[in-house]
Formats: sequence, C-alpha cells, structure tokens
Amino acid sequence: MYFIVNMTVIRIPDAPNSIQKGIPLKLILGSEAVHQLGENLSIVDISFDKGAFIKEALEDIEPYGIKERAEHIARVMRKHLPEVYSDAIDIVLKSLTPPLKNTDNNGLAVLFYMPHNSYVAAYGVDSKFNKGVDPFDVSMNAQYELTKRFSCEFSIRSFIVNDQNRTFQVLYKWMKDSNPHVRRLCSEGTRSRLPWAVKLTTIAEDPSPVLPILEELKNDPELYVRRSVANNVGDIAKDHIDLALNLCEKWLDGASSELKWVIRHAIRNPCKKGNKRAIALRKMAK
Repeated sequence: MYFIVNMTVIRIPDAPNSIQKGIPLKLILGSEAVHQLGENLSIVDISFDKGAFIKEALEDIEPYGIKERAEHIARVMRKHLPEVYSDAIDIVLKSLTPPLKNTDNNGLAVLFYMPHNSYVAAYGVDSKFNKGVDPFDVSMNAQYELTKRFSCEFSIRSFIVNDQNRTFQVLYKWMKDSNPHVRRLCSEGTRSRLPWAVKLTTIAEDPSPVLPILEELKNDPELYVRRSVANNVGDIAKDHIDLALNLCEKWLDGASSELKWVIRHAIRNPCKKGNKRAIALRKMAK
C-alpha cells in the first residue's frame, strides 16, 4: 500500500493477512514500521528529524506488546512533531496512504496506523496540547480520515469519556456516511465492553445513546458493519439482558435473513448460558 508525494513514496510495510503461530503480533510495530513511519513523516515535513525519531522510538521497545508499542511511538511522535497539536495533525494526515478500498482481507498491515490513533487519543482531547484552543473538531476530522485506514474504535473512546454528548452528535452524522469504515466506527467504537479497550462505564450503565446507531446500522449493506452491530448488542446484553432481547425481538418482525443473522449473533452468549428467552428468540431468527 503506497502513495506518491513529490515523486517520493509514502507507504506502509507489508504484513501477513492473519496472526501467524509463533510470531508475536507486536512485531508488526517493529523496526521496519518505525523506520517507515519516520520516512513518511519526513516526506511531508522536511524539518522532521527522522533519525532522532527512529532512534528514540526503537529504544527499549522490545518488551512492549503491540498496544504499548503504539502508545510509546505516539509519545515519541509528540516530541518530534510540532508542539501545537493541530499543526502536528496536519502533518500526520498528509502522511497517510489512500483509504482502504475493501472491508475485508486487508490483513495486519493496517496495524501500522495504531500509533497515529494513539496520538489522537492521547493529545487530541485536551486544549493544553493545542495552545489553549479546543482540539475537538480537529480530532474528529483526524479520526474520520484515520478510520478509513485503520479503525479508530479505540481512540474515539477517549472522546466519549471526555465529552459524550458532543461525540455522539458527530457519530449520529457519521452513521449515515457513505464509507463503511466510518459507519462501522459508530457501532464498534461505542461498544461498552470492546476487547482490548477501556470499558465505557457510562454506556454500560445507560446504553440509550447507542440505540439510534444500532437502529440505523442493523440493516447495513456491509456484513462488516452488521457484525459490529451484533457485537454491540451482545455487549449490552451483558449488563441489560432484557433491553438487548427486547431490541432483538422488535427487529425480528419482518427481518431479512441478514438481520436474522445479526439477531442470532447478538444473543449467542445468553443462549450459551441457558437464557430461555434468548434461546427461543434465536430459534425464531433461523
């Protein structure tokens, strides 16, 4: 995957299509990725000290898992990009490869963009990193672009925690976007119990802000998005089983075969635990 700027190639390193036995996932963000990230940033910003960035980013990185590596690299990006967050983000966005064309078979190469997302999550919430100016709109635009390359389901959670109402107002617009990666972010990023991510406590307590998103996307043309809807409902079921089952029961009326799959997938865990209502509902969704 590459993009040519001024006859110079911006690219991301190749990677396997799936996790390989015996090969730690963290190696995706190893030396090759750090060197390429430094190269990409230096292509769009001639003042960027590529050598110093690479040296510092690789220092003591070996023990870190992939999530910790992304956060570490983001901290080093912060030191070597412009101090004002909005200026730094402008460079980051100019260094991106083109958006993904597909919703599947993209492999592990897209994990290259984990540090970019970590950068937005760490420095894009607080105005103290942006010369006192609220960075919310800049960060939302950055995630809108980044999620077309690698899902911002982790970074968007920082904004939900910090300013839930304003973030959901943006998500309510994005759930109607023409790009499936943007639509999926709306359902995946609002999951209360997203794996690898911090629990969204307020959403776990009251999932009502998520319901308009699930309603909008339950019949999405992309399985990629519908699967995310099902997983979101599955998370809701862990805290509000009756709400999740009521929602699926309502959806069952006149449901297409695709929506029936969403229902079955959403309540598979309550069924495994022997919930009689879930079992009956799952049978009706065959």
